Amino acid sequence: MADKPARKSRPAVRLEVLRTQQLTPHMIRIVAGGDGFAAFAPNEFTDPYVKVLFPVPGVSYPDSFDTGQIRAEYPREQWPVMRSYTVRHYDADARELAIDFVHHGDEGVAGPWARQVKPGDVLLLNGPGGAYAPGEEADWHLLVGDESALPAIAVTLEAMPAGVPVRAFIEVEDAGEEQPLVSKGDAEIRWIHRSAGADLVAAVRELEFLDGTVQAFVHGEAGSVRQLRRYLLDERGVRKDLLSISGYWRRGATDEQWRAEKAAERAAEEGRAG
Repeated sequence: MADKPARKSRPAVRLEVLRTQQLTPHMIRIVAGGDGFAAFAPNEFTDPYVKVLFPVPGVSYPDSFDTGQIRAEYPREQWPVMRSYTVRHYDADARELAIDFVHHGDEGVAGPWARQVKPGDVLLLNGPGGAYAPGEEADWHLLVGDESALPAIAVTLEAMPAGVPVRAFIEVEDAGEEQPLVSKGDAEIRWIHRSAGADLVAAVRELEFLDGTVQAFVHGEAGSVRQLRRYLLDERGVRKDLLSISGYWRRGATDEQWRAEKAAERAAEEGRAG
């Protein structure tokens, strides 16, 4: 049997929690910095996601917290739990970055951690990655998502060139979860309230598309994203290379279950292509 290839070495960025902020009843901002800030290298994307690492209680890890080393040397049940989050704000002068966490009670890993974390605690992360930024080729932009995509949508709005038309649809629980968003673009933002029975997919389908080429960013719950993918590609003819679209989570599935499902779907697609 051939040896397995060594996993890529990825020492974690180790930050210190500086402060927390309750943005809405269910959204918590964690601001971090400290000596490890210099190890974080920002990129040009407006969806700059990181993998936040949550150590398994009682397990001792190497000082570097190298995920490649940990996966090679530790049993799977001792691997740190990873969750993906967008860097909401990066300030090189202040030497700090911010990540927004959704908290829906005591279930899960990241939300409860964000609820109880305090200044001086450690924030471990890998990244950032990213794949999207508003391009000059587009005549207008469509941004669609729920709370999980709200940080990336907010960063995108802030990065939008002056006067460029933007139509944004953001699904949240109710009016209490809305946040003030700013943009130099000609932005129209519509908040979709689940508690009132509003439907994100229906709202997007009701939009009167503007003239010209559209670039779209559509992320959030997998069922809604799947419907919007078909609508935008098949009915609206949005160019595939100008469509950033992905399910961040799936209703009724844990993060691990959803990642396994996505991996299986990718494998099936590759098999059909082959």
